[in-house]
Amino acid sequence: MAWVISSLLLFGSLIMLVGSVGILRMPDLYSRMQATTKSMTLGLACILLATVFQFGEVGVGIRSALIIAFYVLTAPVAAHMIGRAAYFTGVPLWRGTAINDLKDRYNRETHDLSSGDEAPEEGIGS
Repeated sequence: MAWVISSLLLFGSLIMLVGSVGILRMPDLYSRMQATTKSMTLGLACILLATVFQFGEVGVGIRSALIIAFYVLTAPVAAHMIGRAAYFTGVPLWRGTAINDLKDRYNRETHDLSSGDEAPEEGIGS
């Protein structure tokens, strides 16, 4: 059992270390958020699973499961909202960014966001 706990702790720590290095190495805010959100979620889950195996109590298992579920549900939403706010306030994308889905849909002057699915004009296709 000790090797399972040690493996989970080591794996979780290494994944979090990779996410931390991602903060330093990624070129823009959006890439940094992706690197940290994904790696920190997996790292936290592994470390909390190690605590469940270490203590082996139902209360610890329930609390750990609730923490993991809360983090899995809130971290991506928070990163998405921060990314949207950053985009709408004008935080620049990396020069090498190939896809920008909001480029033709967001008007920075009026702050209008079009869905791109506007209704067809009258008379076309009738």
